[in-house]
Amino acid sequence: MKSRTPALLASLGANLIYSLNYLIAKGIMPNYLEPRAIIFLRVAGASAIFWIVSSLIRNDLVERVDLKRIAFASLFGVTINQILFFEGLNLSTPINASIIMLAVPLAVLAFSAILGAGRIPIVKIIGILIGSSGAVMLVLFKGSFDISSSTAMGNLLIIINASSYALYLVLIKPMMLKYHPITVMKWVFLFGMITSTPFTINAALTSQWNEIPLNIWISILYVVVFTTVLAYLLNNFSLKHISPATNSAFIYLQPVFTTFIAIALGLDSLHPYMFVPALLIFSGVFIVSFRQKT
Repeated sequence: MKSRTPALLASLGANLIYSLNYLIAKGIMPNYLEPRAIIFLRVAGASAIFWIVSSLIRNDLVERVDLKRIAFASLFGVTINQILFFEGLNLSTPINASIIMLAVPLAVLAFSAILGAGRIPIVKIIGILIGSSGAVMLVLFKGSFDISSSTAMGNLLIIINASSYALYLVLIKPMMLKYHPITVMKWVFLFGMITSTPFTINAALTSQWNEIPLNIWISILYVVVFTTVLAYLLNNFSLKHISPATNSAFIYLQPVFTTFIAIALGLDSLHPYMFVPALLIFSGVFIVSFRQKT
């Protein structure tokens, strides 16, 4: 358990960063930047940071066959993941996106089984189902799931996005066991930049950068440095010691973190209804993370 503790804390920290991102990034799009301009900044900025850090502290050689595997994983973890999420969110609703993204742990279990990544303990399935039920309850407390025709395409794009990220977690796991996280991430984002730039460069070039105020630049800096670089690094570090299913289960804590951050900032209020979903979420994550195989 001692060797797993840093990995579990890394997953916890990554999802706390994602939770803060919902509130911090809210004012950037679409008032100042289009989603694809943000994606360009995230991927290009993260790639530059990882390569600079790698040159200073770690410069491992990666086998050619593994570079191909990392490039393939990057396609799902960076390019498809980020573009389809933002495009889907633009056509759907935040409630829909929040609920659909909760399917990531279930998709991870499915891809793990399909790709032969190991037997899936029944206790993990139970824990994920408990956590997902609590997360759905908490999200639906804020609003209703919209299944109208106007959101259908957005919902579909977010479903593909969630599946893509789940597949990335399963594909990148062997690389995390073989190489240092910094080494893996510099290649992940380099390949991600190559494949995503054709879809994002036009939005970046046509953006009105000179009209962005200082407070929005601070938000952009958070999105690039924390939400992209640090969160991806923490998630991939955790994959060295825990399974993709356990890592992805921490996504259920995002609605809890976001809710309590909003309450602390005076943007929301505490309701008795929140306690039952929160209890289910923490129970599910505990079962997935700490319960050992018999």
